Amino acid sequence: MEPENLTRVSEFVLLGLSEEPDLQPLLFGLLLSVYLITVLGNLLIVLAVSSDSHLHTPMYFFLSNLSFVDICFTSTTVPKMLVNIQTQSKVITYGGCITQMYFFLLFAGLDICLLTVMAYDRFVAICHPLHYTVIMHPWLCGQFVLVSCTISVLNSLLQSLMVLRLSFCADLQIPHFFCELNQMVQLACSDTFVNNLALYIVSVLLGGGSLTGILCSYYRIVSCIRTMSSAQGKYKAFSTCVSHLLVVSLFYLTGLGVYLSSAVTHSSQSSATASVLYTVVTPMLNPFIYSLRNKDIKGALKRFLGMTA
Repeated sequence: MEPENLTRVSEFVLLGLSEEPDLQPLLFGLLLSVYLITVLGNLLIVLAVSSDSHLHTPMYFFLSNLSFVDICFTSTTVPKMLVNIQTQSKVITYGGCITQMYFFLLFAGLDICLLTVMAYDRFVAICHPLHYTVIMHPWLCGQFVLVSCTISVLNSLLQSLMVLRLSFCADLQIPHFFCELNQMVQLACSDTFVNNLALYIVSVLLGGGSLTGILCSYYRIVSCIRTMSSAQGKYKAFSTCVSHLLVVSLFYLTGLGVYLSSAVTHSSQSSATASVLYTVVTPMLNPFIYSLRNKDIKGALKRFLGMTA
């Protein structure tokens, strides 16, 4: 690439989900509704857990952290998309794009790490119930969250710094509704081998490592449940895992769907549409999954809402 073809980047253009003018009011209404439901639902989980002493346990400690992260995760993309639709402007500054990408990777990594820790928590609770309070000590729970934050910060910082070293051409249109890392790398005119290698390694280590940890935990859980003689005991043990299993399945299957849709169709637009599932829809559904199937959460929510009434 000749030097004159490179340009000093000051802003990017986010093409969004659709360029059809007639669809913009509908998209705005849908996204605003989903965003408000997501924030309200997850915020209620955080407030209910923090206000009810009965829920001051490792499982609900991790759940409240997950709900808080989901609020932040959605807030990195949806508000900017709503502003763009409302103002009919698709521009985002270079600094704003890098910042959005950094926080998106940060909270996505935290989601992955917390889901893994929650699987380990269920493993200890079911397979080592007598030692649960000793193993899952509050100090250890805090360390799990701290390590998750450290891993996520280092990953997002690494990926963001590596994007900063890239040079971009005149075509600065991102066929997505946010500054997605892979799309940013594809826009670069300079050599992206190191960026792609780092992205691949992190995906294998973080995503693959997390999924392996979750699968190993549930393999041990299923083995423990099979050894239980009481049918009621089996049902009770499994019912404590259902909500987490649903959330994990939703998160990984939607992520896999995004990857497959982009690989099969080779269309950035279809990939952007599929990305709505794990960036917007999944965080919205998580509070419903945990509250509808959990009597403790439903009871805490009723008490909290009764206190504030």
